[in-house]
Amino acid sequence: MGLRIGINALYLIPGGVGGTEIYLRSLIQALAKADGENEYFVFTNAETEAGLVPVQENFHHEPQRVRAVHRPARLIWEQFVLPAAVRRLRLDVLFNPGFTTPLLAGRPVVTVFHDLQHKRHPEYFRRIDLPFWQFFLYWSARHSSRIIAVSEATRADLLRFYRLPEERIRVVPHGVDEEFFAVGARRCPEDLRNFILCVSTLHPHKNLDRLVRAFRRFHEVRPEFRLIIAGMHGFQTTQIEQTIIDRGMGAHVHITGWIPREELLGLYHKAWAFVYPSVFEGFGMPVLEALASGIPTAVSSIEPLKGIAGTAALQFDPLDESALSEALLRLIEDGELRARLEEAGPKRAAEFSWRTSAEQTIAALAEAARKG
Repeated sequence: MGLRIGINALYLIPGGVGGTEIYLRSLIQALAKADGENEYFVFTNAETEAGLVPVQENFHHEPQRVRAVHRPARLIWEQFVLPAAVRRLRLDVLFNPGFTTPLLAGRPVVTVFHDLQHKRHPEYFRRIDLPFWQFFLYWSARHSSRIIAVSEATRADLLRFYRLPEERIRVVPHGVDEEFFAVGARRCPEDLRNFILCVSTLHPHKNLDRLVRAFRRFHEVRPEFRLIIAGMHGFQTTQIEQTIIDRGMGAHVHITGWIPREELLGLYHKAWAFVYPSVFEGFGMPVLEALASGIPTAVSSIEPLKGIAGTAALQFDPLDESALSEALLRLIEDGELRARLEEAGPKRAAEFSWRTSAEQTIAALAEAARKG
């Protein structure tokens, strides 16, 4: 007999939570393809469309009357109203893909930790937000029967900061959507345009301010190229925009803000190169997307990016502006390097699949339900 599994999607703000939205949408679809035995009950908020929930008979939509943009209201609902729904539906286990879980769920819970940035880099958080992260993530980790870490780096942080038993943590890496491989299959020299792409939220740890300064150096040598930064506006948006003005790059650096999926795929299709200069990551999904698309890619030499990309991407010290500028130049001018990365990228990305992520997630949920 199959399990009755709840999926707590109350955190999702479409277009407003970055990579964790892509994670949730891709994983739910993969669960639907991989699992016809268990029953899934997806709890959504007032902002999330019904299309998040697959149409398969074993998936059920459980809309909740709360808006995620009002974080206090969402947290109160999650802590006090959601547990009642869990009991009413007689769920065997509750899956929390967005860091937090109801502390009195009354059932085994499995929670996904995408990173522990609030512990590694508290300076990147607003003072009003940090207590929320400190309290709810700590107690979510303590109350979860099993924890899914999206990388070995995040697993190491969970062990270091929360001193959790190793047997409670499962590492389940992200996959990459097949549409990016399709982009790579149709990329050809005639389609490429003179721009370097970076897909990233504009937060401090993404290191985009340094990227703009490094691009200014690069631009002195290759003035025909532009830099496009595609992603949500974040806490560092104003500073980055000011750096663009101060460096005289207003006509050469473009920030798109959040864009629809099809427009993003179009950028991957036409980009001459891809760069990801982050100084901290829990996983780094855009790196996989770029590799799958066959774009010559440069990434920070930090974990987990090093482990994800391997030799399929050029690596650089993210704190060294000169090294970053030199990496951009090599991506553009080194034909032999470009050819090698174009071939190696899709092969490396193919080692990550949402099907595997879904199967490993199902195993963690079944284990939690069985052992509590």
